[in-house]
Amino acid sequence: MIKKLLFSCAILLMSQFSNAAQIIVAVASNFSEPAKQIAKQFEHKYNTKVIISSAGTGVLANQIKNGAPYEILLSADKTTPQQLIQDGYAVKDTQFTYAQGQLVLWSKQTNLITNDSNILKTNKFNFLAIANPKLAPYGSAAMQTLDKLDLTESIKNKIVTGDNISNTYQFVATGNADLGFVALSQIMNNGKITTGSYWIVPQNITPLIQQDAIILNVGKNNPASQQFMNFIKSKTVQQIIKNYGYQ
Repeated sequence: MIKKLLFSCAILLMSQFSNAAQIIVAVASNFSEPAKQIAKQFEHKYNTKVIISSAGTGVLANQIKNGAPYEILLSADKTTPQQLIQDGYAVKDTQFTYAQGQLVLWSKQTNLITNDSNILKTNKFNFLAIANPKLAPYGSAAMQTLDKLDLTESIKNKIVTGDNISNTYQFVATGNADLGFVALSQIMNNGKITTGSYWIVPQNITPLIQQDAIILNVGKNNPASQQFMNFIKSKTVQQIIKNYGYQ
């Protein structure tokens, strides 16, 4: 039933926009805000409509395999694009790294986190939000961080899981979780973190998260696909990406 529904949605999207110059881009949740800015500039420059669908990387991969009409994937990791190539859903030699994301422990409470992991070690909180580690690379990175800090067992009963990094952010932003591991890009605006308290996880604990883009089979014959990929590499777009805290 789910596969049939996804396929029906795919056909609807394709028929709805087939008469206009457009491109459909699947975007990992952590990159949704930068993607909107990039899409707006691309539309203005090339007069081509950009349709963005945002979800966890694992969810997007499943949708692609079930017939969703995405032409480009902006993943939150490098392994998903590689796997899509191996499985025959993506175009070989189009994969490249468009950003490197950073994991951050964040709370909307101003004084809860003291720019270190001490709050986790003291266990003086009610709930810690993370993204689903099976579907979201940032969730996987969060669990790796807890493992390296030797805290997984001691706080496992306080972990609440979001379907993706956007849900995880909402848990913390609404106060349903005291703190959570989110993407730095979600709490940064124009190069500055403007709200709450935080601890940027050092790279010696959790390395930067390599995020790769790839052209999918649906988009291989659409000239706008390569045009969009080239646009991402431009200095203008790279500055947008840096403003959100990506390396």
